[in-house]
Amino acid sequence: MKPRQKRLALILGGLAVLGVASALVLSAFQENLVFFYSPSQVANHEAPQNKAFRIGGLVEEGSVKRQSDGVTVTFNVTDTAKVIPVAYKGILPDLFKEGKGVVAQGKLGPDGVFTAHEVLAKHDENYMPPEASHAVEQAQKAQKTVKQ
Repeated sequence: MKPRQKRLALILGGLAVLGVASALVLSAFQENLVFFYSPSQVANHEAPQNKAFRIGGLVEEGSVKRQSDGVTVTFNVTDTAKVIPVAYKGILPDLFKEGKGVVAQGKLGPDGVFTAHEVLAKHDENYMPPEASHAVEQAQKAQKTVKQ
């Protein structure tokens, strides 16, 4: 093989390796990407059916129900416009309370119940995840325009 052909083979081999590495990184990134949806968006079928995503809003007053096994909890998440039922099996954060902000990550079942595998609660009296507070504000604005 001539030096020119060797150099061309090395360049093509390097580009092939770079392409495969890029494809693997993008594939891993795509699999771990989790989007946030408000309860109104979930109710309007804007959320994916068989893919994990996050839902956030306020825990509806009087909706928290603990099962007899001690670890299964059901509650409703609302953005004051729509309500989505959530089922979670595990230990809830200490700051989880009715009427407070929450973000749950999981999948929406065919029955319309969001099955969470992770629940996050706010960490102080003034904090709410930016996406959740924006969703609540949008829902409140939408309710005001409907009432007028």
